Amino acid sequence: MKKVSLADVAKSLGVSKTLVSLVLNDRGNEHGINQETQKKVREKVKELNYKPNQFARGLRIGKSNTVGLVIADISNPFYAKLCKSIEDALNKYDYNLMICSTEESAKKESDLIEMLIDRQVDGLIISTTQKNNDDIIQLKSKNFPFVLIDRHIYELETNHVIVDNEVGAINAVQYLVDLGHKEIGHLTLTPTHLSTLKDRTTGYQKALEKNGIELDDGLIKSIPFGNFQGDVAAALNDLRKTHPNVSALFVVNNILALAAMQHFSDVGISIPDQVSIISFDDIEVFKLCSPPITAVSQPIEEMGKTACKILLEEIRKPASGRIQKVCLPTRLNKRKSCLQLN
Repeated sequence: MKKVSLADVAKSLGVSKTLVSLVLNDRGNEHGINQETQKKVREKVKELNYKPNQFARGLRIGKSNTVGLVIADISNPFYAKLCKSIEDALNKYDYNLMICSTEESAKKESDLIEMLIDRQVDGLIISTTQKNNDDIIQLKSKNFPFVLIDRHIYELETNHVIVDNEVGAINAVQYLVDLGHKEIGHLTLTPTHLSTLKDRTTGYQKALEKNGIELDDGLIKSIPFGNFQGDVAAALNDLRKTHPNVSALFVVNNILALAAMQHFSDVGISIPDQVSIISFDDIEVFKLCSPPITAVSQPIEEMGKTACKILLEEIRKPASGRIQKVCLPTRLNKRKSCLQLN
């Protein structure tokens, strides 16, 4: 079926394409087009099921009503839920969302940002993977509307919406210490420059220091992004060989926690009888595990709504100079994956 064009609508009404365009862009009144004609145009558009070319319209008016979202890993349940919260928030303001996943590749992130800008998006929400931050610096210098989400850049003044990762980690590790655990392993990810990972590891270290527990770098295992299951198994096997008295594990996110749980199941290690486990990033499946997994939850819906609010303010008032930094609290959901030792 041939797609109905603007010219088709105009021809069926015996008017010009310009007149139809002005009506559809809500500029009929200012150009003296009477209400009856405007009504006929809108009725004919509906009758013919005419769909405007949003890309072309964006080029004409300098606004596409589309936001680009750049995230690290759409397969991660955290990011999937974050995407949904952002999409729902934008829909209320008649904005569309284009979602891109970088797979933790700085090069891919750079290419995606360039592509989205070429597609005339009005603004960007970014969970950045970059270390040198060149693209973020460039967006800032050009006053292009953007908000960082989940991750922020310590040395740059930018709009961002994050959670208090450090305090969330401190609370998780403190809970393990209060249960009597002294030798607590930490499973994290690379690249380690990411603010979320750095803050969670810092929280782990601060909680141990606060309780007079000597830091041991051998208890920290970093897993490269990619082959989680095999790398997690190797890391945990090494940890048990070098630190046989490890009684608990603080894991930096849900993907690694699931891989760790699978490894423990494979080798016959019981949770929590032989090892306790806490994960950052709570997900629904943790409630259904046996035992249910203790986890740090993030206010994902609030993160998405807040990021959208800030971005739309930036779009409406570009170059306002206002920087909004939002840091939301986390919550420790205590379940049955942690054993009381004392």
